[in-house]
Amino acid sequence: QVQLVESGGGLVQPGGSLRLSCAASENTFNIYAMGWFRQAPGKDREFVSAIAWSAGYTYYSDSAKGRFTISRDNAKNTMYLQMNSLKPEDTAVYYCAVSSTKVAATSRGYEYWGQGTQVTVSS
Repeated sequence: QVQLVESGGGLVQPGGSLRLSCAASENTFNIYAMGWFRQAPGKDREFVSAIAWSAGYTYYSDSAKGRFTISRDNAKNTMYLQMNSLKPEDTAVYYCAVSSTKVAATSRGYEYWGQGTQVTVSS
């Protein structure tokens, strides 16, 4: 079983940047893809970005494209989300997740989840 720990959230002004990290506690040999999702109060959890762990292919939601960059460090078993030009509507709890079988843009495609990290964009 893979355990995930997110970090890097916080309060930032509009237009600012944050980098989220997601560390996997176990060997990642059975990880096919990792993803970032977010959930704002009163809203459904939504896909942000995903990366194929071995090949490195990346995928983004329309809202993330051009502003966010997903990456991974295989040696550190860690995934990152660099978020630039943040907007108030980016405010949410951000979750990282692992899929052992596929890259997916829905939460049902992922078996393991982190506890989430709060991102607040406000002046």
